[in-house]
Amino acid sequence: AHFNEHMLFLGTEKYPKENDFETFVGKNGGITNAYTDMEDTNYYFSVAPLDHDDMEFMDDGDEEEDELEEEQHEEEEEELQEEIEENYSAEEDNERVSQALAGGLDRFAQFFIAPLFNEEAVERELRAIDSEHLNSFTSESWRNYQLLKSTCNPNHPFSKFGCGNYKTLTNGGNINGSDAVSSGGSSPVPALKEFWKEKYVTENMKVCVLGRASLDEIQKEVEKAFSGVRSNGSGESEKIDVSDAIFQKEHKNYGVAFGPEHLGLIREYVPLVEERTIKLLFATPPNDDPAIVESRPDRVVTHLLGHESPGSLHALLLEDGLINDLSSGVGLTTSDFSLCSLTLYLTPKGMAQRDHVLSLVWQYISLVKSTAEKNDEVMEGYHEELRQISKTQFQFRENGDPTDFCSAAAELLHEYVPEKVLVGSSMPGPYNATITKAFLERLRPDNCIVNIQNSDFEAGNDGEYECSAASASWQFEKWYKAKYREVKIAPSLHEKWSSIANIDSRLHLPAMNSFLPTDFSLRSEDPEAKESFSEEIDYRKEMPKLLLERPGLQLWHKMDRTFKVPKTHLRLFLTSPDVYRSPRSMTLMRIYVKVLEDDLNSYIYDASIAGCSARVTCLPSGISISVRGFSEKLPHLLDVVTGRMLTIIEEMKSADHSSGLYLKFDKATKNLLRETKNFRLESPYETASYISRVLLEHNVWHVSNYIAELEGEIANRHPLTLGECAKVAEEALTQRLMATFLCMGNINERGAHHVVKLIEQNFLHQARPLSIEEIPKLRSMKMPTKDEAVGILGPGVQNMSIPLKIEEMTYSASEENHAVEVILQCGAEYEMGYQGVALLELIGQMAYNSAYNTLRTQEQLGYIVSAFTRKTAGSAMGFSVLVQGSTKKPQELEDRIENWLALFREELASMPAEDIAKEATAVVASLLERNMKLSDEVSTAWGSIVSAVSLGSFYNKPPFDRHAKLAEILTVEGNGTDDNGSGSEISSKRKNIMTKEELKSHVLKLWDRYFAIDAPERRAVSARVYGHKGQSDYDANIGKPGYLSSYEDVRQLKQFLAQWPTAPYWIEKNSK
Repeated sequence: AHFNEHMLFLGTEKYPKENDFETFVGKNGGITNAYTDMEDTNYYFSVAPLDHDDMEFMDDGDEEEDELEEEQHEEEEEELQEEIEENYSAEEDNERVSQALAGGLDRFAQFFIAPLFNEEAVERELRAIDSEHLNSFTSESWRNYQLLKSTCNPNHPFSKFGCGNYKTLTNGGNINGSDAVSSGGSSPVPALKEFWKEKYVTENMKVCVLGRASLDEIQKEVEKAFSGVRSNGSGESEKIDVSDAIFQKEHKNYGVAFGPEHLGLIREYVPLVEERTIKLLFATPPNDDPAIVESRPDRVVTHLLGHESPGSLHALLLEDGLINDLSSGVGLTTSDFSLCSLTLYLTPKGMAQRDHVLSLVWQYISLVKSTAEKNDEVMEGYHEELRQISKTQFQFRENGDPTDFCSAAAELLHEYVPEKVLVGSSMPGPYNATITKAFLERLRPDNCIVNIQNSDFEAGNDGEYECSAASASWQFEKWYKAKYREVKIAPSLHEKWSSIANIDSRLHLPAMNSFLPTDFSLRSEDPEAKESFSEEIDYRKEMPKLLLERPGLQLWHKMDRTFKVPKTHLRLFLTSPDVYRSPRSMTLMRIYVKVLEDDLNSYIYDASIAGCSARVTCLPSGISISVRGFSEKLPHLLDVVTGRMLTIIEEMKSADHSSGLYLKFDKATKNLLRETKNFRLESPYETASYISRVLLEHNVWHVSNYIAELEGEIANRHPLTLGECAKVAEEALTQRLMATFLCMGNINERGAHHVVKLIEQNFLHQARPLSIEEIPKLRSMKMPTKDEAVGILGPGVQNMSIPLKIEEMTYSASEENHAVEVILQCGAEYEMGYQGVALLELIGQMAYNSAYNTLRTQEQLGYIVSAFTRKTAGSAMGFSVLVQGSTKKPQELEDRIENWLALFREELASMPAEDIAKEATAVVASLLERNMKLSDEVSTAWGSIVSAVSLGSFYNKPPFDRHAKLAEILTVEGNGTDDNGSGSEISSKRKNIMTKEELKSHVLKLWDRYFAIDAPERRAVSARVYGHKGQSDYDANIGKPGYLSSYEDVRQLKQFLAQWPTAPYWIEKNSK
């Protein structure tokens, strides 16, 4: 199934070129992808609603393509174009299906009508599957998931190896090369074709299409495109169970996945990262069982188990410093079973007291069970509360990403009739005591796997515990080599957990939620708002207004008149020079935020369940506070959060080692150390991005700086204290500040002025406003050209195409992959201007598909391949090419990237100017894409507002129109977008519009100036990360000219480098 998913993208009978579909989608401003789940494969794509002058999107500059094939394509495209023009010539623009969608559907449908399964592509795509497997080899989620699969009933299909690799798809041997025969390998294509023939039929397929045309026109296009999909003639059928079982679908399709011999277990597992968790997995019925669908007993059960209010299991364990977090839910569900889980993220103290923790877990489960047995009214109250929350959330649900919607809806069509797809599980029926009790009955020790994940196992720290698998020998899972051992739960422990005599008096079920909103009135419907409403104003394009500006404070506001939901977003940024002044201050501020979150948790939890949320984040330039949700409760939530941010500081100053705050501080410090050390275990490509950032940005503290503050010699001599944490937080939050505040959504100007008073009284009443010199500014380093590098590093780099290479070894000894990111700097945003930035966006749009097709599909260098524009903090622009794979070491990956850069220059030169103009139209469509929901509009506006904070009073006008101005640059003669894309509107406003030929010329000039190997202003850096097999190569490069192998090397080099100007490309002086 997974291999089939890959192969369908590599050509069909009607469109035989391998990258045809992805090229078409890319040139029309869209994306495409697919994923294979346990029982289905989901394919999806999107395009912008574009109508080009022709439907010929096939030409990619390959002059050697077979002429007959080319003529065939042209005939087919002409026929399709004629059909479109015939069908839609009399239709209005907003009624007809765009040519982009029509062409996309026609190509997409061919996956399911006549794929080629080209033998020439098989070897390459097998390698891609293998690379994908190796890419996830060190992923804890994949390792855990496959361990669960490998230890279930081997006769159940859930036990299969989910991803597949080269060997499993070729019967263990090679299908090419000198040992193809002797190795016993065989091509998977015959089996693949049989699989496709059996599974890819109308009875198994559901399709969702979303477009701007009328439903009738979309339906015509879908029927035309998909009419050739085969039927197996069987029709769709649903097996009806006539037994008396409450859960009728359980085990009906494949038998029992987790039977008595696979349950009642204690399983211990050694993770690759520092981690301590206990997960209880209970075998439960599938989510689509009729009894579950109707009453959703899993929802109320997991709601209570995972609740975080006072008296809950979460609150008790958190208060005692035993856990960092707790969650519950049905995380895995198939057509004939599901697994309900309760996961505890333990502190070292909690893992050391695991027997006590698990005792409390089973006590709390017993409390929920006994309540369900004795008091239906209480359980019904919780159920009705959740129904009300679901109803409210559904009633005011906003549009999401259209592509995500289509992907999800197509999957839901397998579970719900079409008229129920939008509602889905949002509207469960009334409480059913019988079904809820039957579900709760599954929460037993003998129906459970207690999975203990502890990095300390590796050091042999077994300890003496009742809940332990130490008597068993270690084993290794077949596919991901996860180290584990397991034993049956001892009868004595089973009895202790099953028969709870006494429940801790601190445990009790939660009160009803006081945060449930009841006032859904809209400020846009108030009489005064109606009076000021104008039909002539497009409120979607209206930007936030500056309501208040004085030293140290800006208040921005926009009342929503577009999305009409009773929700508000409050965004506050407190700019402070004290947060990032040293690794120690940043570390202490991160700890402070963790302590605050811990302290506020039980209060904010009810708000989050009811649709409100609050988050405090520590950033290098200050503190970000975000409060959002239903408008009625939001001012109170903001007051509680911001007020507590200061009162907790006063309590921290006087807290002793026995206080609850000290326990929270100690836990936060240990968690931050664990997270920081685990950061070193990120994927190689993520590490490459990080180490390049350390070089490209001026003042960046390295991860080793933070670790040194938390453990080791410096930490021992100068330990972090609760009092010092309070002092640093107080300085950052009360002394030198600039507050930027945005109120958007269901809030009027009066409401905005009310909530800003909370900010003034909590933060600004004693603070001194920042001067422009005090505002933190991040700067980008100017990488050297070849000649400059020779001057700094000596003649040893003269013959290197990339004279500067920063290298790192992966921290994990089991990491198979290497990664390389080549970064080519263009210069400062301000120097590039709107035109340079727009052209760079266009190059990024065109480069991605080319790099992916060449480096991944053709050369099979790795599963992760990308080409993209890269902006670094400090307003420097650049272009990056990234590859991660296991078969080639970094030097060869770098060489292949350089080779592709040269090939892509040839592609650009041979590409017709019209094709480049079409690519530009796709970028314009993306830039002008409308916000689909209120939160999108808020994020767009907030991004513009905070980008101007550091520029001083002369230049701090937010660039709300920057996307429109970039779109203007790329809107060329005769290439406007559709009526909704505003392309024609842009064209009419501009006087000097580029021709298509001028656009191509500008693209080539930019490329030749900055990116070509012999470009005079080429400023290239290669970030290389070696997997464990590359240790000798890494060691051999240490000390060589041009190679930076340590953080100290980077610091020494920065002394010789200049910095780019920080002004952004959109800057302009404020009008007075």
